[in-house]
Amino acid sequence: MATKLKSLFRIPGPSGADIESFHSDGYIAFPNVFTDHARESLIREIEGLDQVREFVSQLQVHRGDPKAYFIRPWDDRGPYSDQLIDDPFVTALLTATIGKDFHFCHSALNIAPRGIGPIRYHQDHHHWKHENPINLAERDRYYVQILYYLNGFTLGDRNLKVIPGSHRVAPIEDAAVDRARADAFSKRLLAGEFDAEAGRPLREKRLELPPGSMVYIDARIFHGVEPKPIDSPQPYRIFNIDIFKEAGPPHRHTQEIPAEWIARADSHRKRLFLREAYREGCWDSN
Repeated sequence: MATKLKSLFRIPGPSGADIESFHSDGYIAFPNVFTDHARESLIREIEGLDQVREFVSQLQVHRGDPKAYFIRPWDDRGPYSDQLIDDPFVTALLTATIGKDFHFCHSALNIAPRGIGPIRYHQDHHHWKHENPINLAERDRYYVQILYYLNGFTLGDRNLKVIPGSHRVAPIEDAAVDRARADAFSKRLLAGEFDAEAGRPLREKRLELPPGSMVYIDARIFHGVEPKPIDSPQPYRIFNIDIFKEAGPPHRHTQEIPAEWIARADSHRKRLFLREAYREGCWDSN
């Protein structure tokens, strides 16, 4: 499974300013970073999936009670979405920000229709939510999320929002337990209570990105999503995500790699894939 493209992206790697943004702000936004061909091909690939076609065909039926399409792990990948895993730009970005020793963790696909509600501020670094020795040892290791927005978003229409610099604030126990408490903690962040720890004022940043964009985040950053209006001019927002972690024990959703992925993997991909998957109780035994 392969495309004929060397890369799906317009640029070969991050700039020095991008790398600084990742470490200081906790994220990098790459507007319109896909080539037109790659963006259009990825959208066709995703919209052509049987489950996605069925979901889209039922949008009008469920307009009064909209639900998002969500699948994790997302294993039903065509050649373009498959290339995202180790595209040269993605590899260059990961290497420049977290080093050469990293694993593919898992992926997901989400289709958000008109009328869908918000996602409250939260963090996704699961080792902060548990107290086993393995979790304590892994808390400061990188867990990064690559967020792809193939058809983009505007302000107030399922847009991503972040609190730049909040990845520098260690979550207190209450904030690590669940998203409701994380949302409450984010209000304390924005009130200035943790500015000194972050070394900067912590303020909300609402993003607006054109089709073919990508956001690269340290998963410790507080981030959320605004609702999608029922009268949005965009029928649904397409969002796919690939997650990578520093080499080491599994995170909460580190997936089993399909056998066919391993069978066709080259040595670089095998280095990404050949790691322990998460299973219930695996943290307890360490």
